[in-house]
Amino acid sequence: MDLSWWSIEVRDGEISAWNWRSAWGASLLEAALSFGAADWAWHEAPFGVVLEVGFVDSEVWDRFRHLPVVIAALDAVPSTCLYVYPGRGGGAGAPLPRRPRPVLGSGAAPMPEMPAEQLVARAHTMGLPIAV
Repeated sequence: MDLSWWSIEVRDGEISAWNWRSAWGASLLEAALSFGAADWAWHEAPFGVVLEVGFVDSEVWDRFRHLPVVIAALDAVPSTCLYVYPGRGGGAGAPLPRRPRPVLGSGAAPMPEMPAEQLVARAHTMGLPIAV
């Protein structure tokens, strides 16, 4: 069964994403399951929370998205902390963690350079004694 996945990502900001999930999570899941969601998952991340909902039909998402409870839940989040997008979310999409690249140039820092000695053309203008 090929599901049409949608993600609702709430990041911490003016409000706590965890508090938002506590307030609206049950209502969102009830609405999603009532409108034909075949699968769902909550993910906690360092930046906040992500709700992934999988529908059998992509048109069901549009009906779900326009339910009053969904609109109220999304309106409870500041626009700078809310991301709604198709597909599963919450990560960079890389199937494996990135490995560190080898350090170029053996990782050594360049040798410190001694500053060039300053030459003074007119010593008497600097308040220095004049050698005769």
